Amino acid sequence: MSATTTSKTVSLPTAGGGSRTVSLTEPAPLETSTVPIQSRAVYAAAHLVADPLRSSALSRTTIDWEATLQVRRQLWKLGLGVAESMDTAQRGMGLDAESALRLARLTLAEARAEGGAVVVGIATDRLGEGPHTLEQIRDAYIEQLTEVEEAGGSAVVMASRELARTARSPGDYHAVYAAILDSAAKPVVLHWLGEAFDAALAGYWGGGSRAEAAETVLALIHEHLANVAGIKVSLLDEQLEVELRRRLPDGVRLFTGDDHHYVDLIAGDEHGHSDALLGAFAAVPRFASAALARLDQKDSAGFRRLLTPTVPLSRLIFEAPTQYYKVGVTWLSYLTGTQDHLRMVAGLESGRSVLHLAELFETANNIGLFPDPDLAAHRASTYFQAHGVDAR
Repeated sequence: MSATTTSKTVSLPTAGGGSRTVSLTEPAPLETSTVPIQSRAVYAAAHLVADPLRSSALSRTTIDWEATLQVRRQLWKLGLGVAESMDTAQRGMGLDAESALRLARLTLAEARAEGGAVVVGIATDRLGEGPHTLEQIRDAYIEQLTEVEEAGGSAVVMASRELARTARSPGDYHAVYAAILDSAAKPVVLHWLGEAFDAALAGYWGGGSRAEAAETVLALIHEHLANVAGIKVSLLDEQLEVELRRRLPDGVRLFTGDDHHYVDLIAGDEHGHSDALLGAFAAVPRFASAALARLDQKDSAGFRRLLTPTVPLSRLIFEAPTQYYKVGVTWLSYLTGTQDHLRMVAGLESGRSVLHLAELFETANNIGLFPDPDLAAHRASTYFQAHGVDAR
């Protein structure tokens, strides 16, 4: 995808303390979808917009609710579904359980008005300091499951730090999840989140390897088939995901959460494809919409042509320490005009350096991410100047 430049320039900081000038590119010409995507089940894990005047490390759940809902409306208008109350919304990094439930209820109500698709993350974050028993963890999950279903939602059963600390065997995981699935009024999406996203989840599902963990997951799904809609896999392990996908029973979707390899995984192969539940799509929603619209027209080459340029940007957003990818999503949301500031709940914007944000800006600019280059240039220049970058 070739890009032409505008007359706007931005001075970016360099590692040595100087600056360099980058010219803004014109927006990429994208024919985005205006209707829900049909060829894949697609959910963008939407982020949270903080109240910029009150948010700080000491005021952890100060949220601009209307701006947060506007982010979701924009995703629906692009034909994408919304994955709500997930880790992209700072679940476990500033968003507490009660605020997550309020967010879920607001988004579900808004989805009914807008005709948008939603799935809602549930977790065990209402539990206090441990240790906890397996029964307490089970009940915490089921409590949130009930609340989400009573609000009209379908659940994504997020990986639990509390369960990872407490479980001693694959059987412990199986017992907890079997009880959750038996309690579900609607089929749920399971979630296998790797330690790259949360170090506390290392060894999830028990066993000594990911291959053994996959056997636990597959056994669980086969035993509770009627109550499993799919599984989201966020391991950044393309080969394992494909192997797991091929072994799933008919009717059970694999939702890729692989923010490094999503193009190939969504495009699929002769044996099938992955659907998508991605934080990356919250950062590049217009590209995702346009690419998936091509896939709806059975134009796989067009899908790849439009979405492949976003992969280097996504990999940069999700570089280690991966859990701070939310900062990149918020930064790009600010530069594209989706929100009016860079403040984050719990002061999480401090999780990435100014140099990292500069690299994100340049990488996004290279693919024509900014629909309004003048706005992006102004906001980036103002931010970098405030952090000591010489604008000459």
